[in-house]
Amino acid sequence: MAGLYGSSPGLNMAAASGAELIGTFLLVLAIASTAVAGTLRDPAVGGAYNSLSMPLVNGLSLAALAVAFGHVSGAHFNPAVTVALAVTKRFPWGSVAPYIGAQMVGGVLAALLTWAMFGSAARSDAGLGATAPADGVSSLTVLLVETVVTFLLMMVVIAATTDERAPGAAAPLAVGFALAAAVFIAAPLTGAGVNPARALGPMLAAGTMTAWWAYLVGPIVGAVLAAVAYDRFVGKATAPD
Repeated sequence: MAGLYGSSPGLNMAAASGAELIGTFLLVLAIASTAVAGTLRDPAVGGAYNSLSMPLVNGLSLAALAVAFGHVSGAHFNPAVTVALAVTKRFPWGSVAPYIGAQMVGGVLAALLTWAMFGSAARSDAGLGATAPADGVSSLTVLLVETVVTFLLMMVVIAATTDERAPGAAAPLAVGFALAAAVFIAAPLTGAGVNPARALGPMLAAGTMTAWWAYLVGPIVGAVLAAVAYDRFVGKATAPD
């Protein structure tokens, strides 16, 4: 069974799961440390990070890590992506648990390292970059927003990395841009989880579990809907003559 980016994770599950752990760790570390630096207003080149830093770090990190690990594990780095691929028979159900376990461990370790790097204020004042609803945003709104933006991400993932008609060399960049767009949309409302490992890893380390279920359920529902929609409708379309 071919995975994303032409990978064959079933051939060496230990190596593939290890790649998922490392890749998710690096992705969440980049996101969480940037969020913490922005919250604490630590100086960077040119002053404190601004609101563009979150979409940029999400998109650029995912694009780079997809190139680095895509051929090994498929570069899921996201439990919602793994579940959606299994639902559409693009990934073996027997490999779902090792992948999700590796992704969640990577997310927690990244949050713990962020804590170690930035000190106690990273946890007490910045929540280790954990996502949280904005003021006045309900858990149901979080569920809706996270479903929609993960649908966007997964539609691009499945189209760019599994359809042979798509230009394969552009796939990591397309997926990175899609994640950046998702963060642009969701960040003002939910903090932009789009990934249970990214959302719940810092939450678990920080001990702040606000609306955690919405950050878990929303991405999974959105990713599965996108994968099914692509399989049954979008992917069957052909270009007009």
